[in-house]
Amino acid sequence: MKKPELLAPAGDLEKLITAVDYGADAVYMAGHRGGLRTASKNFTKEQMEEGIAYAHDHGVTVHVTLNILPHEDDLVGMEEYIQELVDLKVDALIISDPGIFQMVRKIAPNMPIHISTQASVTNAETVNFWHNLGAERVVLARELSLEEIRSIREKADPGIDLETFCHGAMCISYSGRCLLSSYMTGRDANRGDCSHACRWNYALVEKNRPDDTYEIVEDEKGSYILNSKDLCTLPHLRDMLEAGVSSFKIEGRVKSPYYVATVVRAYRIALDLAVEDKLTDEKIEELVNELRKCSHRDFTTAFLYGKPDETSQNYASAGYTREYDFIAVVTDVREDENAMFVSQRNKFSLGDTLEVLEPGDQEISFVVEQMESEKGEAIESAPHAEQIVKLPYVAGVHPGAMLRRKR
Repeated sequence: MKKPELLAPAGDLEKLITAVDYGADAVYMAGHRGGLRTASKNFTKEQMEEGIAYAHDHGVTVHVTLNILPHEDDLVGMEEYIQELVDLKVDALIISDPGIFQMVRKIAPNMPIHISTQASVTNAETVNFWHNLGAERVVLARELSLEEIRSIREKADPGIDLETFCHGAMCISYSGRCLLSSYMTGRDANRGDCSHACRWNYALVEKNRPDDTYEIVEDEKGSYILNSKDLCTLPHLRDMLEAGVSSFKIEGRVKSPYYVATVVRAYRIALDLAVEDKLTDEKIEELVNELRKCSHRDFTTAFLYGKPDETSQNYASAGYTREYDFIAVVTDVREDENAMFVSQRNKFSLGDTLEVLEPGDQEISFVVEQMESEKGEAIESAPHAEQIVKLPYVAGVHPGAMLRRKR
């Protein structure tokens, strides 16, 4: 079996480094234009250069999103930007629009092109269409079942890779091609500026009683009728491999570095075990519990095993479940001085039990029995401000590890 790729989101430089360190084979990111996540910090040219160098130094490839559905003004300067990406030596461009595809083929005929999920590819004929034009990979529409993916893999040219989303937020609209945001707020989701109107609270209004709202389900807060649960396929990776998926994509460029670390680590462990046919039910349960330790909605397999039913929707709330807090990042470890320095992200205190999250399959936790400020003063708690805190050394902890605490 060809080694599958674990593809991780890189919304900014810190998330890119986190994804690389925690086991991604590839990352996807956006520069200053053309991507579908204006809510993400994205990358300046200088940051892209630094991030690409870091990824390449660690054997990780970099895919850049150019997958908006552009209007005329979006194409002004696009050729210059494509040339900039070529000069930066990115490994692939993710594209949905035929016009941008044509631009890239003209400017950089050897640049690998991946067809975005925004292109709504749902059959083998369309996969072959893009392959015949020169695409190396297709990111399949999220609305496909495993049976459909298997059929596409059997009928499509064997030279083209198939990529699917394996984890993260789902869009209520077909392959993310949403008009709801544009209609309600004037923010065009297809150009990267989604207002996430599907997460809002909705109620019915009767035409002749505009001041009266009626709940669609019995909930005092209204009804989140368009709000989807989060995709989670970790228990089903072996099925996806057998269906012909070659790249497993994690959603989340707008999410935190802690989210990236947690999800990439869990899927790295699971995917490696699945390839070796060693992913047991017990390990699946352990890793899914790990996924629940970062912000999430309830999980669903969406369309993977056929048309989803009402259990794929989340009518109660658009909010996330947060069972753990991201506390700090370890910046330095000095075993000979019995010292460990952490950059704090959330408040913690003496007596707290902290779990260590770092690459690999080890489990470490410890109780905070002593802490000092940057000035060397003994303290009982550290506030929310990002400051350096000194803790006693904990065996097995390395720089870059993240600390978390159960709420």
